[in-house]
Amino acid sequence: MSEREGQDLDVALDDPKLKEPNRHSVWIHNDNYTAMEFVVEVLVRVFKKSEDQATQIMLTVHNNGKAVAGIFVQEIAEMKVHQTLSMAKARGFPLLCTSEPST
Repeated sequence: MSEREGQDLDVALDDPKLKEPNRHSVWIHNDNYTAMEFVVEVLVRVFKKSEDQATQIMLTVHNNGKAVAGIFVQEIAEMKVHQTLSMAKARGFPLLCTSEPST
């Protein structure tokens, strides 16, 4: 990278018009049919949680009706929802996964 290109990059990073992308929370919702083990599997495979983290989130879903699986930029959140719903459908579970803007 030339010195000029490095200067352009510094200016771009300091540009006040640039802002952080909106973040979205991805929620896993409780139902009476989806196996708890499957929810843990989704949290490990899709959301890259450890077994312990996944178990804690699954228990929060079970006890509170829903829980945040992760917070991502909108496009990634939508992809995680799609992956989760696809896995659930393939396994015959009615698991609901949604995303919404984080506050």
